[in-house]
Amino acid sequence: MSKKNIITLKKIALDLELSISTVSRALNDHSDISEETKNRVKTYANKVKYVPNLFAKGFRSHKTNIIGVIIPNIEHRFTSTLLRGIISASELNGYKVIICESFNSDTRQAELLETMIQFGVDGVLLSLTKKTQNVDEILEMMKHIPLILFDRISNKVPCTQIIIDDEGAALQAVEHLINTGKTRIAIIKETDSSNVSERRYQGYLKALRKHKIEVDESLILSSEDLSIEEGQRQTKILLSLQNRPDAIFTIIDEAGIGAIKELKKNKIKIPSEVAVVGFSNSTFCTIIQPKMSSIDQPGNRIGEVAVKYLIEEINSETTVNHKTIEIKTNLIVRKSSFNSLKK
Repeated sequence: MSKKNIITLKKIALDLELSISTVSRALNDHSDISEETKNRVKTYANKVKYVPNLFAKGFRSHKTNIIGVIIPNIEHRFTSTLLRGIISASELNGYKVIICESFNSDTRQAELLETMIQFGVDGVLLSLTKKTQNVDEILEMMKHIPLILFDRISNKVPCTQIIIDDEGAALQAVEHLINTGKTRIAIIKETDSSNVSERRYQGYLKALRKHKIEVDESLILSSEDLSIEEGQRQTKILLSLQNRPDAIFTIIDEAGIGAIKELKKNKIKIPSEVAVVGFSNSTFCTIIQPKMSSIDQPGNRIGEVAVKYLIEEINSETTVNHKTIEIKTNLIVRKSSFNSLKK
């Protein structure tokens, strides 16, 4: 197979009998190049379908207008809304986006951070793996380019962080269930290694204590990786209890959908016998029947705000004061919980 004929500045210069610097300046509308030469170069570049090498251009200008994004799991519905916000905000500001998935692996996360530097990105948006403890690679990368943490964060990293009030949101969800008359409220969460899950668990505990409801360890279930199937499995365990729950709060929507499926499979009335509230307000919530109540986690907004602050740091010529930006959330009440409201 023959090697592809890549159109370069050098080839255009040879074909037009101009210098490479003249071609480059013409394509970049430099003021010292005549309009006639600019039009001639641009017309020919369009004809031969010339595409500028962003990395080579970035090497010369020390700016590529590319943002790197590293996320733990691209399959989560919440992640897709985050990415939409990141991509739209980046493009509005003239930036392209490189998206990579760490698969919740610390080793891969470290490798991807190094790759981002090699690619010459102007800055990185990072959502940490569930078990990130050692942040040395992150601190090293921050010596070279700006970094913003979002969603999964760490107080060990001195940078701007975009979050929601996970604890407060969970408290709101559980208080809603309590206000509908529920007293045996189960939680399906991730293992304690997840800081997001831990914050939501603390909100759950706070709500119970606030309303003087005793914490029942049998109603607290954890899983390494939550999914619809895992939500079903955990709900099956809850239903096997002699004194089963009258409500289930799940720290992600997928587990909540699994809970509803298992309850329906066992012909348990939702919400009169067991109510369900999830977290994220994904599209799943309105597809399942009954429609599921959930904390609205505005991924689009989180993504947009993360890009805003990263671009500010990229363009700043002075030391940036790092801050924690908290995005507002709301509980969206639907039929999986609202029918139990007191008259």
